[in-house]
Amino acid sequence: MKLSKTLSLGATVLASAALLAACGSNRSSSSSSSKKTLTWMDSAEIPTMDLSKATDAASFNQISNTMEGLYRLGKNSKLEKGLATSEKVSKDGKTYTYTLRKSKWSDGSELTAKDFVYSWRRTVNPKTASQYSYLFSGIKNADAIVAGKKPVSSLGIKAVGKYKLVITLERRISYFDKLMGFAVFFPQSEKAVTKYGSKYGTASKYMLYNGPFKHVGWTGSNLSWKMVKNPYYWDKKSVKLDTIKWTVQKTPSTAYNLYQSNKLDATALDSSQTKQLKNQKGYTELNQGATFYLQFNIAKNKYLANANVRKALSLAVNRKGLTTTLGGNNQPADTLTPTQLTNVNGEDYTKLIPSSAESLYPANPNKKEAVKYMNKGLKELGVSKFSFKILSDDTDAGNKTTEALQSNFESTFGSKVSVSVQNLPFKTRLSRSTAGNFDIVVSGWSADFADPISFLDLFTSTNPENNGKWKNATYDKLVADSKTTASASKRWSDLSKAETILLKDAGISPLYYDTNVWMIRPSVKNVIQNRGTWNFKDAYIK
Repeated sequence: MKLSKTLSLGATVLASAALLAACGSNRSSSSSSSKKTLTWMDSAEIPTMDLSKATDAASFNQISNTMEGLYRLGKNSKLEKGLATSEKVSKDGKTYTYTLRKSKWSDGSELTAKDFVYSWRRTVNPKTASQYSYLFSGIKNADAIVAGKKPVSSLGIKAVGKYKLVITLERRISYFDKLMGFAVFFPQSEKAVTKYGSKYGTASKYMLYNGPFKHVGWTGSNLSWKMVKNPYYWDKKSVKLDTIKWTVQKTPSTAYNLYQSNKLDATALDSSQTKQLKNQKGYTELNQGATFYLQFNIAKNKYLANANVRKALSLAVNRKGLTTTLGGNNQPADTLTPTQLTNVNGEDYTKLIPSSAESLYPANPNKKEAVKYMNKGLKELGVSKFSFKILSDDTDAGNKTTEALQSNFESTFGSKVSVSVQNLPFKTRLSRSTAGNFDIVVSGWSADFADPISFLDLFTSTNPENNGKWKNATYDKLVADSKTTASASKRWSDLSKAETILLKDAGISPLYYDTNVWMIRPSVKNVIQNRGTWNFKDAYIK
């Protein structure tokens, strides 16, 4: 899912789950009410609560705590039963049958298997224009429906009575169970979607919820809201918090001051705070299973469509310097897929990527090679210089990133490039990125599930997340082949070959692997984070 460019602030999102717990309590009040109210922050505003249209971590953080699907993600990404009480898989791996528990929506109405059928059909319907419809590929007729060639009613999902759900696949999908814990596959209330129409998901009141909490007070543009305990949630007895108060904090110093004054129970840290607070109680590192990278608009900028220009820019980036500036435990990246996401026969998947592909993304800039590639690219284009703009978020980290990149490029190429920057609110930047209205955009992606395909799918030629429109037919074929082969070794080979093509052509330029650092009040227990998404179901305050 897309990430806000938050300083290594874990603004919401990403890999490696961590159970946040410690000893002692710093809360100023011991009253029972204070122990049932948690105060939390995000560094980005919410774009949408519509799970068919959401693509980003800020949205999914809210959806994942107010909605629930067949499974929930527990500690270390372990699948825990949500609405599914049992699962049966056919011998050929192509039919999944789920038995659902009795549950209700937040208005007290009954939730049934038909709500899953409606939700999935809505997401793959071309009229919805979901950017995540590609994740349904492999489910019977999904690709044909997305392409407008078959009716949504032909999707391989059906309700058998109220509490049985049968899903039919076109092929065995090795990571299918992992998908079922992702919010795109959660149910939706047809009644709510019909009632609210175009307003659905644009504010707290234009929704129905079935998760541990309900959303309250979000108007669609404000920077504070609440989650309150859902009295109709099937497992409400396990939910110990009454309220989670959320605020958007884009400035680390302000957020930390609120933490110190007991007005926030958690805060993301910037580089200076990370160094100062490393030995303090509550200091928590969260591996986000995410990569930040530069996405080039190959479709609209003829200069960036030149591979040698892209390679030149990639070689000029001071990745080590950038990670030092941003703080946390971020590491310079030379692959799209982050390290520590997937093991292949006991080794990290990224070890399959050859050094020749990684050499374009050095930790320290290679200015000599960068200038050589730039001169070659400019000669091919028949120009002596060109200009471009770098787009990012208006957070402290976003500003620091664009400032660093601008300095890297201008100091390396001098008068050959004219670089300007633009930092916008996350919701606006996201809209600009989706519309392809940029030259270069600082993008971040966290794994929706722990597999390289979650990253490599993004840059196939028809994927709606491929905002820069980089294309390579061999890459497309390798990614497609990886989804149909029955051989695990061939699958890893296909994926690593595809990533090698992307990197060697500088289709994107990896910047760093994201690890956020937070201060979590030691009295806060059982908050879980998986790849940046918080899970507050079992959280409590001691």
